[in-house]
Amino acid sequence: MTAVIDWLARLGSPWQKLWLRLPLLDRWLLNELIGPLIFGVAAFTAVSLSVGAVFELVRRVAESGLPLDVALQVLLLELPSFLVLSFPMATLMATLLSYGKLSGNSELTALRSVGVPTWRMVVPALLLALAMTLLTFSFNEAVVPRTMFEAKATLNRAIGRAVAGEQKENVMYSKYGTIQYPDGSERRGLTHFFYAQRFNKGAMEDVTLLDLSRASQRVLLRASRARWSEADAQWEFLDGQVFIVPSGEDAASTSADFQRYLYPLGAEPIQAAQLPRDSNSLTIGQARTAERLLRESGDLQAARKMSVRIQEKFAFPAVCLVFGLMGSSLGARPQSRHSRSQGFGLTVLLIFGYYVLAFTFSSLGVKGTLPPVVTAWLPVLIGLGVGGSLLRQASR
Repeated sequence: MTAVIDWLARLGSPWQKLWLRLPLLDRWLLNELIGPLIFGVAAFTAVSLSVGAVFELVRRVAESGLPLDVALQVLLLELPSFLVLSFPMATLMATLLSYGKLSGNSELTALRSVGVPTWRMVVPALLLALAMTLLTFSFNEAVVPRTMFEAKATLNRAIGRAVAGEQKENVMYSKYGTIQYPDGSERRGLTHFFYAQRFNKGAMEDVTLLDLSRASQRVLLRASRARWSEADAQWEFLDGQVFIVPSGEDAASTSADFQRYLYPLGAEPIQAAQLPRDSNSLTIGQARTAERLLRESGDLQAARKMSVRIQEKFAFPAVCLVFGLMGSSLGARPQSRHSRSQGFGLTVLLIFGYYVLAFTFSSLGVKGTLPPVVTAWLPVLIGLGVGGSLLRQASR
């Protein structure tokens, strides 16, 4: 505990005062938790980083001639995404090992003998788990999307690919709205279909636009290039043709060539082209925008999947709280003793079981069997229920 106080003192007197205001019991237990937590973060980050990034980068260095300095830069940029994954696992292992050691040494038994209830012993672990929850959410929202995007961009530039967000093949966007009929009535349906063979550095290439907003005629527009004009708030089509096909049987269709043609469609197609496809590279705000664009374009399955991923961005940090409750409750059982190897093995089993449950519910949400909120939060609620049951058993 002295080491922690000295560290807090170096941070400044406000932090030291805040630390000293905590009850002695909480300071003692938190000091016992900090060392295993740091060890857990380092261990799980090293393992997941090796499996998820290092082997692939080594292969690219050996086979594709990726420069070593670029590989190291990409590795550092990908590090926050693996840190986020390690936070919940480290919380589980730290609480399990710390409370298991204290219980095995009869220190928790001594606390019970002077009237300290088990739930009170677990409070510091829950406070630490809550802090890790906030840290995980902050990393996931403010750090990981930016570093993941930069890592992919750095890797793509090094191997000669287009930077993510600057080029995309087969851009499609469907717009739904009000269709006007000749009798003056209106119905909701597909009004526009936009297709570009390629999106390249802010411009669409080989573009086709079908306007179905008026039932009395169909407008087909083809152009070699198109770009969004902020000044005109319209699409600027270049070097193409426009075809107007009336709905009447005897009416003749007309066509005209153009060099520049302005069309009021909205900026949604370029927004859809610029958004990364990987939800891990999106902040919550960007993911909500992607969900709206997908829903407006009529791709309900992709929109539902994005909605599930949004809820998971909120629910995933709460796993720290679940694991903190489970680990401390298991470790606080009377005569509970876990070595570091045993604690690591039990941690892996609990993590595997929880994530199998979470992935199962996630797939049900993507299929539409369950609402996105239920699929994301039900595993958390189940985990908290199991943790509460373990805490009741430890209190007997």
